Amino acid sequence: MESVATALLRLGEIAASRHIARLATAFAAAGHELALVGGPVRDAFLGRPVNDFDFTTSATPDEILAIVRPIADAHWDIGRAFGTIGARFGGDTVEITTYRADSYDGESRKPVVAFGDSLEDDLVRRDFTVNAMALRLPDLVLVDPSGGMDDLLARRLTTPGAPEVSFGDDPLRMMRAARFTAQLGFTVDESTRAAMTALADRLPIVSVERMSDELTKLLLTDDPVPGIRLLVESGIAEIVLPEIPALRLEVDEHAHHKDVYEHSLTVLTQAIDLEKARPGIQGPDLILRLASLLHDIGKPQTRRIEGGGIVTFHHHDVVGAKLAARRLKHLRFDKETIVSVSKLIELHLRFFGYSEGVWTDSAVRRYVRDAGPLVERLHILTRADVTTRNVRKADRLSFAYDDLEQRIADIAEAEGIAAVRPDLDGEQIMAILGLSPGREVGEAYRYLLELRLDEGPLGEDEAERRLRKWHAERVG
Repeated sequence: MESVATALLRLGEIAASRHIARLATAFAAAGHELALVGGPVRDAFLGRPVNDFDFTTSATPDEILAIVRPIADAHWDIGRAFGTIGARFGGDTVEITTYRADSYDGESRKPVVAFGDSLEDDLVRRDFTVNAMALRLPDLVLVDPSGGMDDLLARRLTTPGAPEVSFGDDPLRMMRAARFTAQLGFTVDESTRAAMTALADRLPIVSVERMSDELTKLLLTDDPVPGIRLLVESGIAEIVLPEIPALRLEVDEHAHHKDVYEHSLTVLTQAIDLEKARPGIQGPDLILRLASLLHDIGKPQTRRIEGGGIVTFHHHDVVGAKLAARRLKHLRFDKETIVSVSKLIELHLRFFGYSEGVWTDSAVRRYVRDAGPLVERLHILTRADVTTRNVRKADRLSFAYDDLEQRIADIAEAEGIAAVRPDLDGEQIMAILGLSPGREVGEAYRYLLELRLDEGPLGEDEAERRLRKWHAERVG
């Protein structure tokens, strides 16, 4: 937390930048108020990077356009119906929004848009007090009608007005509370937390796309676990991602001292640490983080009590992959994310067979083939999935995976298994066997692929000999 004087100095430096100073001068010359608002002001006091520039003004959208058009490098009015005009100055993108005085009908989260005439009234309708501060320009006066500075100092999240009213108006703010808990390291005050629990069942009036977007932003923070805990404890996760709270009732067969819920949060944390440390991943990686959080969601459906009270979760990888695909599809994630997360969950137990006995080169090739472009993420997920407190067991698994990665690297260098393909392609197969495109070509291709996986590169001459022999035995 920066001192007030330091933060104001920093805000003053930002305001003095060429394009913001030009904006402030232009709005003042036109007789309109302008203020830097929300996140940039908050982040300046927290000592965080200030990247987004959001402004609010007494000017109407038409008046905003008239002011920025002559001085901006580009401008757009896609948010005009909501009072927002976007503009670009050099490398910075800004949004300028007319003071708002919205009302809600209680049936959806979309407000009845109404423009206001007061900065203070605009601020008190915002989500949290720490986001309800503004810096008037060009005179650099801090405006804080709801005590946001006190809450910043206390590292506390609360709403400008009664939380029941704020969350009732816009239930998505409850998910934003979880995201800011993770992003800023703040705690939610008791009355705000109680309102989240009481109003969790209001969340379904929010569009699935908006919930998904907020969940994504949470997962991409440096430490999403506190936010996930808040979603679970408030009951909101039961609506957005019910598979996660369901994990609290289960026992993890790899670590009996933890339930699967705690294990999954630990795996997510460890995966993020590895994501940052390994050069093969450009983080933050949503696919990896979703797979880490959801990798064991098949356990509730596959839980069985065997003889001697042993708890098993046979095939929870396969069941979990299907459940994850279904949930992510419901949340309207894109196809690549859905397929990739599901595949990682399906494969996440494959390594444990390696740790119990040395794989053949063929098995290593198949591991890489099945993971495809997800192999680096699979490396991370598999390593992160080790949460045992037994140091000897953890070391044994770590050494085994080190060995597997080295074998993959060695075979890849010798054979190029990064993209495993047969020695002959489809065109060559058709030419050799005199076939037209069809099912038989696909079968021949799969036969050669299995040979490649079992024996490594054969060379085109040997592959052709084997192919002709295989084909003659089929037709003869």
